[in-house]
Amino acid sequence: MAVKLRLTRMGAKKAPRYRIIAADSRTRRDGRAIDTIGYYDPTTTPETIKLDAEKAIDWMKKGAQPSDTVRNILSKQGVMKKFHDEKNAGKEKK
Repeated sequence: MAVKLRLTRMGAKKAPRYRIIAADSRTRRDGRAIDTIGYYDPTTTPETIKLDAEKAIDWMKKGAQPSDTVRNILSKQGVMKKFHDEKNAGKEKK
């Protein structure tokens, strides 16, 4: 099963809010989620992002691939850097 970290749309018409989820890559955009990692609200200024960084890192360690948008959100929050640092620290020990 290929797991993706991606956005699922919530909210009203013309007022989008998104949940950041881990889901099977074959499911629909708003289909069943395995786990909810956080949310993203682009309608506020500045954009509201609430993210559980430890869950995101844990899913990426298990092989989950973030979508382009989620990768940008994780980069802004510093999660991608933390993930790569942990990944490289594990390689240095070997």
